[in-house]
Amino acid sequence: MKKRTFLAALFVFAITLLQAQQNAKDYYNPILTGVPSLGINPDAAGGGMADIGTATKPDLNSQFWNSSKYAQAESLGGFAISYTPWLRKIVNDIDLAYLAGYYQISDVAGTLSASLRYFSLGKIELRNSAEQVVADVAKPYEMALDVGYSRKLAEYFSMGVNLRFVASDLSIKAPEYYTGYGFAADVNGFYSLPIEITSGESKFNFGFNISNIGTKISYDKGNTSNFMPTNFRLGISYYLPFDKYNRLAFNFDVDKLLVPSRISKHTDSVNYDVPNYNSEDKKTWSMSDEQYSKIGIMKGIGMSFADSPWGFAGEMKEITFSGGLEYAYNEQFFVRAGYHYEAPQTGNRSYVGLGAGFKWTAFRIDVGYIIAAASTSPLDQTLRFTLAFDVDGLKELTDRR
Repeated sequence: MKKRTFLAALFVFAITLLQAQQNAKDYYNPILTGVPSLGINPDAAGGGMADIGTATKPDLNSQFWNSSKYAQAESLGGFAISYTPWLRKIVNDIDLAYLAGYYQISDVAGTLSASLRYFSLGKIELRNSAEQVVADVAKPYEMALDVGYSRKLAEYFSMGVNLRFVASDLSIKAPEYYTGYGFAADVNGFYSLPIEITSGESKFNFGFNISNIGTKISYDKGNTSNFMPTNFRLGISYYLPFDKYNRLAFNFDVDKLLVPSRISKHTDSVNYDVPNYNSEDKKTWSMSDEQYSKIGIMKGIGMSFADSPWGFAGEMKEITFSGGLEYAYNEQFFVRAGYHYEAPQTGNRSYVGLGAGFKWTAFRIDVGYIIAAASTSPLDQTLRFTLAFDVDGLKELTDRR
């Protein structure tokens, strides 16, 4: 009965969101942030399901999705290396490299985890004009180093926190330009309930992650600044075994950036400079860099839920959806597929994800592939690769010798 009630509530929630999105006016208002690479999924397994991972089974790349999953991992620890050639339809020298790992100390002491991401923006020729090339070549990048701690708080529930250092160097090499530095944190939770059914043990998982809560990024010593991509993600997963060897996982994620829009709803309570009113709609205004920089972190998070000039329907368009399936044979061979939807008015990054994986004792390799809904999308044909090494598996191989 409880299960039917939950599914009915979830269905009503989904219908409400879709109706709200359909009722919104036509407009284009993507949410822009500093260090946008922090929001790029490096995980090939999650990418194969169109960017899903908040409530899936714990794996070595859980640091990005939801680090609290590490506390309920079956293995003692391990590490994974991921590589993503990014925007290959436009350029051939932008890529994301990612290293993540964890180690379970004990159920009482908890689990330590860490990750390092490096996003290279390639090489850029600096010019004084269209004809004159400067001798120097810029090599912009964004990087993040974080450490995490997670622990079981109950039999089926765990929580985690990550602390993150961020550096963003756009390599403009101008006197007024400086490298941007920032600090952020993630707070997350994971609930995994085993359910006995006739074909074996199924699992219902629920997870959440509030990521990149922290300082703003500035490239001019604080004169102007941008929000980091603070994000709220919810996920549910249901693992259904057919028999001893075959199982299917149903996964669903929703997420929303907790960042205020530069095109915002005007209210008398906003005490900034005189608003730059939209000539066609007097209820909206576009913030200048100075106005936007005055907004504090916590106030910005609060504004992100109610600042759309298009009301509730506009806020719903800022939510993205991902649904995906994973088939596994003997937990060694994996086939994945999924769909990610983002409203055209807030970015139109909609795409299909396809993926596969293979696990052998200590090693696992996963591949993810994106097919964008629009063939002109720069995300089309994006590939991701992940190679993972499991501590328990390595120990098993060593013991055999």
